[in-house]
Amino acid sequence: MQWFDVGVNVPSDEGELSPMLTRAAEAGVAQIMLTGTDVAISHQAAKLADAYPDQVFSTAGIHPHYAQHAPQDYREQITTLSKQPQVLAIGECGLDFNRDFSPRDTQLAVFEAQLVIACETGLPVFLHERDAFEAQYQLLQKYHQHLSGALVHCFTGNTEQMQAYLALGCYIGITGWVTDEKRGSDLRAAVAHLPLERLILETDAPYLKPKKLGSDKVPGVKQNEPCYLPVIAKALSDLTQTPIESLSLHSKRNTQRLLALS
Repeated sequence: MQWFDVGVNVPSDEGELSPMLTRAAEAGVAQIMLTGTDVAISHQAAKLADAYPDQVFSTAGIHPHYAQHAPQDYREQITTLSKQPQVLAIGECGLDFNRDFSPRDTQLAVFEAQLVIACETGLPVFLHERDAFEAQYQLLQKYHQHLSGALVHCFTGNTEQMQAYLALGCYIGITGWVTDEKRGSDLRAAVAHLPLERLILETDAPYLKPKKLGSDKVPGVKQNEPCYLPVIAKALSDLTQTPIESLSLHSKRNTQRLLALS
């Protein structure tokens, strides 16, 4: 089985990437995509991806947490980054009304600007949303017909919200949150209704390390890494009674379709 981890945050130490990729490859994770969360990190992600062609890709965008710190020329910088061949999506963009690290009106403006960039460049969007479903859904409704694709990164919502995103043609990103029986109860109920044609698996490394790793724990690895993507798949397989081989096939195929790699 082969895997593609579409959601990996840029390592705090660039030197960590090479051994991380080695561990990922040993687990069957052949490709990853690094997440751009602000302009500087997006440039860094693109640079790292360029050093590992066909193995590492990246996104370019501004996370809602950092919307208020976006430079005046962020639209131009993201658009320029989007022209690099290793940059395959716009984002991580969206709304976060849970922590409100940036004012909501600023979040909305920066998110909408990135939706416009995605429409103009033809790249899909890599979406973040926390406690902001209604506002996010309204903006996606406005632009979804002009988007080449959208991934609801690290979806943690309920069945109704998932079905609304699916109706807009979104892919749904499933992380280690699905292994959390307490916090992930809504998600664990929702995945029973998730079509395989819209499933994408991701780790959101170094966050959301799967629960109860047991014998799957990789020695020396303290945080979440792409090597744990098959562990997430196994948990989802057990939960939905879907063969893990099918999850591998569909997740990778969907990722490649979304990112125009096939």
